[in-house]
Amino acid sequence: MSARKRNSAEKRKEASRTRYQAVLRNCPTSPRKMRLITDLINGQDVNKALDILKYSPQEASRPLEKLLLSAIANWQAKNEHVRIEESNLYVKTVNVDSGRTLKRLQTAPQGRAYRVRKRSNHVTLVLDSMTKEIEKTSK
Repeated sequence: MSARKRNSAEKRKEASRTRYQAVLRNCPTSPRKMRLITDLINGQDVNKALDILKYSPQEASRPLEKLLLSAIANWQAKNEHVRIEESNLYVKTVNVDSGRTLKRLQTAPQGRAYRVRKRSNHVTLVLDSMTKEIEKTSK
């Protein structure tokens, strides 16, 4: 492997050590419905985001709540010596991309058939700490 590739791989690896994320793949909800929920929690404190998701009546909020708990667990795995209350975690970004679409047929009048598209999505949730942001701005 060349030195340039090795250096860029090391940079990516170092960046992944400080990035706390969780990914949900092929969630059987349309991306449009999922984006309505993710807009509610984007930029919120982690505890407030959990409360929003817990008491939200939409069906898409349940898998998103599990995803947020998974991202918190990923943060804890990388920061065993730090308490969550002191770290001021917040939801940095939430990306919703369309996943695979299942194509089905629905019977229609006069021998015809309508195509039904069952959409799914991929969600990527990234957490960050407010203390890091304060340190970066103070330098």
